Amino acid sequence: MTVYVEKVRALEIFDSRGNPTVEVHAYLSDGTVAKAEVPSGASTGEKEAVELRDGGKRLQGKGVTQAVANVNGPINDALKGLSPYNQAEIDRTMIKLDGTQNKAKLGANAILGTSMAIARAAARSKDEPLYRYLGGCELEMPQTFHNVINGGKHADNGIDIQEFMITPVAKNSFRDGFEKIVNTYHALKAVIEEAGFETGLGDEGGFAPNLNSSEEALKILRKAIIKAGYKPGEDIAIAFDAAASSFYNTEDGKYHFEGHVWNGEEMLKYYDKLLKEFPEIISCEDPFDENDWENFEKFTAKFGSTHQVVADDNVCTNPKLVRKAIKDKLCNSILIKLNQIGTITETLETIRLARKNNMTTMVSHRSGETGDTFIADFTVATNAGQLKSGAPARSERVEKYNRLLEIENQIGVENERLNHFPNNVDFD
Repeated sequence: MTVYVEKVRALEIFDSRGNPTVEVHAYLSDGTVAKAEVPSGASTGEKEAVELRDGGKRLQGKGVTQAVANVNGPINDALKGLSPYNQAEIDRTMIKLDGTQNKAKLGANAILGTSMAIARAAARSKDEPLYRYLGGCELEMPQTFHNVINGGKHADNGIDIQEFMITPVAKNSFRDGFEKIVNTYHALKAVIEEAGFETGLGDEGGFAPNLNSSEEALKILRKAIIKAGYKPGEDIAIAFDAAASSFYNTEDGKYHFEGHVWNGEEMLKYYDKLLKEFPEIISCEDPFDENDWENFEKFTAKFGSTHQVVADDNVCTNPKLVRKAIKDKLCNSILIKLNQIGTITETLETIRLARKNNMTTMVSHRSGETGDTFIADFTVATNAGQLKSGAPARSERVEKYNRLLEIENQIGVENERLNHFPNNVDFD
């Protein structure tokens, strides 16, 4: 029996920040139904694919009824009768239908929701878990990065670096590493309380104490790792996402950072001091503005041999921009966000391109999330190697980690049956 896409239908739902987003249901001719929910970012790069919003007064202009109408109308009409098992054809059809460089006509939220829903329906129709359907046989569990202290646009405090993350570098399994993170997270809460600060949570489940500086945040984080019984840098390492575009002033070309007004050279000196003072930092994301490629390149030239340097806003999961980043030696790692580019197929192309050029990849959630666990399966399927999905708090974050625990268990059972354990393989 030939299986085809019977219809796709969308509706407006709400994300973890209470903002509207798109949910898409895919219906196949064999009776299979699956849905996908689209996340939304707060710190967004100007080169990202367009998240279509209605504007006007309703819901502060953030409604997505037009994106929903685009799924129910032209996208549905274009995809009816196509094979759900040919993801590239599904995605190419929507890209051609949109006809713009940044998916401004139909909306990346409409297109991505449809792309994800059909992939999930195809997997369900084949009676395969999504990670196996997308990824094949040999799979690996990711290294996870957890945003446990929030600053920047993710919190209302005095810290300008947006995310302070912890990652389990010494672990026997994904579960063992995640338990270490949970222990450190609870120790961090105690350390913050002991220091006399509030322990309210930011958008991504991390604490948002009203600290005076990023150095103070790192000292508290180091203390929490030790309090939890681990060695900083050996058991639990630290990473940060500066999201520097959020404190870069385009008018004077300076970085307005925690009471300072610095040029690129002065900002670089600050990072040099920070990384020397905190050797447990292993990964740095977006240390400079998305258009300040010159200083970003200088950062990578200086620290790229000892640290992972992740580009997000500069490249926006866009293969064209990643090619430029490779040519300019901008970074050594690419952040992967499905909704920055808008389809599964284009995201896979970006991952392949990065891996071919010896760059690491880190799949990422958004600050406005839903309970959808697609990125957990996607990270395992692509052997992306790394995932960041917030703190081990708030259900929309923890759902991703619980899904990874399920996948680890399933892979273990499968490999016990096949009498082998999965090995790292080249993505190609």
